Amino acid sequence: MVAETANQKKLPIFISENGYADGVEAHANGYVEDIDRIFYYRQYLNQLQRAVNEGYPVKGYFPWSLMDNFEWADGYSKRFGMVHVNYETLKRTPKLSYYWYQQVIKNLRVM
Repeated sequence: MVAETANQKKLPIFISENGYADGVEAHANGYVEDIDRIFYYRQYLNQLQRAVNEGYPVKGYFPWSLMDNFEWADGYSKRFGMVHVNYETLKRTPKLSYYWYQQVIKNLRVM
């Protein structure tokens, strides 16, 4: 099956649950600087754009995840979300990556 689908540019491509785990916590003021996540997404999306430019039919991209949550392998020790969740109070705070991705969507290009 893999051999039949390799390099077939006509098959639609959907990227799902793509993301970056880190242990970055919120500052006392609630601000979350998840710079490594932005760097990861920027590099990934640039390569995805390259694939589109080469003719691959990328139909969808879905980052993982909107909010920090429980992960089967890492429990609550790693954070995947663009929104920080305080697990004690359940307060949700958008991270720097949230605002960055918001601009990517708004401008339809990687910032």
